[in-house]
Amino acid sequence: MSDPHASRLDRARAALRDRGDRALVLAPGPNARYLTGLTAEQSERRFLVVVPRDDDPAALAPALAAPDARDAPGLADDRVRTWRDDDGPHPALAAFAAAHLADGPGRLLVDDRLWASHLLALRDAVDAPLGLASEVCGPLRVRKDEAERDALRRAASVADGVVGQLRDRGADVVGTTERDLARTVERLLDGAGGEGLPFDPVVAAGPNGARPHHTPTDRRIEAGDPVVLDFGTRVDGYPSDQTRTLVFGDEPSDRVRAVHDAVWEAQRAGVAAVEPGARAGDVDAAARTVIEDAGYGDAFVHRTGHGVGLEVHEEPYVASGSGRRLEPGMVFSVEPGVYLDGAFGVRIEDLVLVTDDGCERLNRTPRGPETGD
Repeated sequence: MSDPHASRLDRARAALRDRGDRALVLAPGPNARYLTGLTAEQSERRFLVVVPRDDDPAALAPALAAPDARDAPGLADDRVRTWRDDDGPHPALAAFAAAHLADGPGRLLVDDRLWASHLLALRDAVDAPLGLASEVCGPLRVRKDEAERDALRRAASVADGVVGQLRDRGADVVGTTERDLARTVERLLDGAGGEGLPFDPVVAAGPNGARPHHTPTDRRIEAGDPVVLDFGTRVDGYPSDQTRTLVFGDEPSDRVRAVHDAVWEAQRAGVAAVEPGARAGDVDAAARTVIEDAGYGDAFVHRTGHGVGLEVHEEPYVASGSGRRLEPGMVFSVEPGVYLDGAFGVRIEDLVLVTDDGCERLNRTPRGPETGD
């Protein structure tokens, strides 16, 4: 697969020209990685990537991070300016701004997540009207290109494999603490080729499952507990994010089965509503209606889904009333849930890719609660 950064940069520069904006000013992070392949992270040291509307990208990097900048496929060596700790960043920032930001009309579109201290230093170095980089980067990133789709599929496959391994353990999970099972999940993801965690795994047993973002504790998993398992990994920077609610060591109780069936049916209805041109709110409504009809509407306390890309939460957000039209290439979660305080919770989540005529599920493991033989 060819390097995608050149075409992404071309589209970003075209958008800047169409809008009359001067340049993107990005921090190390998702936008810079999307456009240039830079994998560094933002820190207290001044580190900026500039994408001018009529020129190649340039970077101001601390000397410690210069190799990261020069390794980025979208940054040429001669476009990377560095500064040393003993010199401080201010002279280098002033020279960098004069070379790449000072000329021309239009706004500088600044990374939404640029630290305030860096933003203030930038304003001291260049006098220009400012806007948000998401005005250009958001519409570009919301539709995944083939390289992104491939990475997301592979990340989902890794997570699916770990779900299968957990199911196979069956009654052996009983007596394990939530915290220990979370550590097991991390080891299995790593062993299957995952490249780190996009978020801390959720392992929530019994009444803890009523907390959608529960942090694992030393509570031991009991036979018959519904256990909410929400985790993922990264491949080439792109995350997986899936949830299954499993019961270990016993059959689900009638109440657990009834709630699980309602959530499962809601998830099917949400996925069935995904197609180009549909509104994100239509997907939410399809899932939410099933849960309301089952009598659990007040216990479905969050949106139905969120976009997934270089960030694990990004556009499009699948929320009640959203008029956002779905387009081919969008990837997002469909994850209805029911949370019964003091009793248990159930959530089922898959990532879906909007296609030309419907959608592709990126997660393929069974969605029922059964485990073991």
